[in-house]
Amino acid sequence: MLIRWIISVIFLYVLSLIFSGVVIDSLFAAIVAAAVLGIISVTIKPLLQIISLPITFLTLGLFYLVVNGLMLLLVSAIVPGFSIGGFWTAFFAAIVLSLLNSVFASD
Repeated sequence: MLIRWIISVIFLYVLSLIFSGVVIDSLFAAIVAAAVLGIISVTIKPLLQIISLPITFLTLGLFYLVVNGLMLLLVSAIVPGFSIGGFWTAFFAAIVLSLLNSVFASD
């Protein structure tokens, strides 16, 4: 679990290098953001996925990317020192984050 948390911190830092709209002020902010993202992914995200299941089904799963982007925006609203420029930045950052997780952090 600690290793996955460290990987999440690294991935968030990579997002800040790729997207100018993703800003991480310090290492501590990245660590807290990764922890909050993990907590939100376990608690709130499943509920949103169930609620948005009809839309996700109609869009052949693409709405799932919107849910991921909203989770990143929620983390940026909660964690000081971690900010995302807007919805589209969060949307594309969520796509890159999903790709990074699927390629490098698979179980």
